[in-house]
Formats: sequence, structure tokens, C-alpha cells
Amino acid sequence: MIKFFSRLVLGVSLVVWVLVGLPAIAQAQPDPAQLAKAVEEIENLDAMRSNLAAYLKDAPEAPTAETMKQVCKPVGMKAMQLSQENGWQVKQMATKYRNPAHAPDNLHARMALAKFEQDPDLTGFWEPETLDGVTGTRYYRRINVEASCLACHGAQNNRPQFVKDNYPQDLAYDFNVGDLRGMYAVFIPEVKQALEDALSGS
Repeated sequence: MIKFFSRLVLGVSLVVWVLVGLPAIAQAQPDPAQLAKAVEEIENLDAMRSNLAAYLKDAPEAPTAETMKQVCKPVGMKAMQLSQENGWQVKQMATKYRNPAHAPDNLHARMALAKFEQDPDLTGFWEPETLDGVTGTRYYRRINVEASCLACHGAQNNRPQFVKDNYPQDLAYDFNVGDLRGMYAVFIPEVKQALEDALSGS
């Protein structure tokens, strides 16, 4: 619980710092309440991921495909739910990905991953971005490797058999605790653009 509140305070502080410390950039952002909500929701999502994965740290048996449905799938489902409920696009991305759907989807995303790689103390940031012709803001938040992650993302030869069988192009291995595992990417369209898109589709 303390860890969660620390993350939440950090996320909200990040919002305030950008809006107060960088007014020129802040003016180009969408509703600050949307940004604050995105930070809070992603902190909740990351806490959920961490708590679910903690099961793997001391599990007596090797992870199976069924284990992954209980540990990893809920995180993906929650990201999908956040996208649908808020009109955002929430993704998990990594340079060393297992699922090809988690590969960086544009140059901005690749640069964001490189930025996190170069600065281990950087937790998150956002920048104006145009995605699929829609203008808005994309919030990037790092995901670090925890000890529980190594059950599936440790040494290449120690990966669970179902991973070797189902992901022949797997790149997500040979991590150590504290490494950059990947990031969350949350695209928030500008309110005006979102309204126009909604009206044109009705």
C-alpha cells in the first residue's frame, strides 16, 4: 500500500512539475485532469502487474501457459478496458519483446525506450504526438524487471517450455533485476479532435 501511494504521489508530482515548470509545453497538452488520470491509472496498472507477478517469485513449479493467463492476461485486459473507457490507446511496448504486438509502433516509441534505457532514474514523461493522423499527447512510463519477472524473462535456456514452443521469435530473455523491461504508452487524443471523430462517426 505504501509503495502504491508513493507511486501515485510521484505520478501526480510529475504532472504538476510539467504543468508548472514547463508552461510552454503544458499549453499544448490536453486537459490536465486527463493527464493526471492517465498517470494514476498507469500506476494502478503497474501495481497490478507487480502484485500478480509476485506469485511467480517463490512458486514451486515452473510457469505454464495457464499460469500466464492468470498473471499476464489480466494486465492486458485492464489496458484494453482503460482504452475503451477513456478513449485512450494503452499499450505495453519493449525493444526486447515476446509478443510482436508489443514492438514499438513508431519512431517516437523507439526514442522513448532509448530515453528510458539511457536514464534509469526516469519514471515517465509525455510529449505531443500525432498517431494515425490524430493529434494528442502520449504518456510513456517505464517498466522495470523485478525478481518475479525472471521466472519467464531470465536466462534464455531457463525459459519455460511453453514460451520456447509458442514464441519462436522471442527476444524477451536474459534480463536482470532492475533492467528496463519495457514501457506503457498511453495516447490521449486532443479533446477537440476526439469530439470531431465521435461526431463524424455518429
